[in-house]
Amino acid sequence: MRNGVVVYMMSKSKICVLTLTVAVAMMSLSGCRKKKYENPIGKDTQQPDKVLFDKAVADIERGRYEVARLTLNTLINTYDTSEFLAKAKLAIADSWMRESGSHGLAQAEAEYKDFILFYPTMEESAEAQEKVCTIHLRQMEKPDRDNKHAFRAEEECRQLLVQWPNSKFAPRVQQLLRSIQEVEAEGEMRTARFYVQKGSNPAAANRLQGIADQFPLYSAADEALFLLGGSYDKMGTRFKPQSVKSYQRLMKDYPLSSWVDPAKKRLKEMEADLPEADPVAVARMKYETENRTKTGMMHDVLSIFSKAPDMTMAAKSGSPSMASARPTIPVSVPVPAGVAGGVSDVGGTVITGTSDLDRKPDARQSVENQAAAAAAAATAEAAKTEAAPAAGPLVTDAAQQALPSNRQPVPAVKGKK
Repeated sequence: MRNGVVVYMMSKSKICVLTLTVAVAMMSLSGCRKKKYENPIGKDTQQPDKVLFDKAVADIERGRYEVARLTLNTLINTYDTSEFLAKAKLAIADSWMRESGSHGLAQAEAEYKDFILFYPTMEESAEAQEKVCTIHLRQMEKPDRDNKHAFRAEEECRQLLVQWPNSKFAPRVQQLLRSIQEVEAEGEMRTARFYVQKGSNPAAANRLQGIADQFPLYSAADEALFLLGGSYDKMGTRFKPQSVKSYQRLMKDYPLSSWVDPAKKRLKEMEADLPEADPVAVARMKYETENRTKTGMMHDVLSIFSKAPDMTMAAKSGSPSMASARPTIPVSVPVPAGVAGGVSDVGGTVITGTSDLDRKPDARQSVENQAAAAAAAATAEAAKTEAAPAAGPLVTDAAQQALPSNRQPVPAVKGKK
């Protein structure tokens, strides 16, 4: 019996050793495998600059990036009028891209930017811009972490769509932009949910309004609109129009959402109109439901340990937002008197004329005239006070309400008897 156990243990250990040997061999073979270069030169010639380029490409495919860059720099410095000069500069950037790592990706971005600067009309410039976008996409983190690379990736993708809208890389970059904005919106949504649970309605409304306006393709934009309507609703009748508008927009732009029925119920309670569903929005939501990326159990488990964000919920259709998000002001911040909301441009011009007002001295410079003007103003103010009705100022109750606050009142603790 004992001999049988010993034989079994020996055979089991041999199997483990064999398995480890096969795994190490497979890893070694995968490391030695060539990865074909994406931008080779198809021209078959024995020119010395072409020979140097082919040698560098062979080194890049085998992972000898430093040797490849030395060869390419030799080509650039020796044959400064070569027809392969642009390809050589692009290959240097590609070698840094393949080397990866934070240092390698930073160097690759700098090389791609130089290539775009020197060869803006070449077809490869759009590819270089697409790779700059990919560099920051690969360094993006989850929505609740640093979003520096998400903002940079969004900016670089927009640059490609603006500068090379007809490029073959435009459709892929457009999808990347939708995925990037999904991650950005998810980060904002998590902050907004925190404010909703905390009861900080002005802060929640500020975040949710930005999500609804800037990221309409966000997978949870319908929930954002419903929470936005609820946040405005809790801030009093002063914000009832904003609440109604949020619920109506939800019913019109996201008609297949599960939040439509609660929104319809709230609109009926507020005696507001129920809008019709947009047929284009219905078709878009059906397409998104049918083409949404399906994930398995292993994806859900491994995503916990992954640094990269989950982009499977990103929209597959629609035009992503091409305007940068502008900071918004919460409704709890009072607007200074005499200052209109929004942004306006003010200009000034010098008015010249031939009337007495333009030609003669200013009569208000006289002390006597100043005293007379003050007396006239006092008389006019007294007349206005007498003419005012006894009912008080003609303002609505909603306008008299104080601005909402993010701080919730703490209930007073009754003293012990």
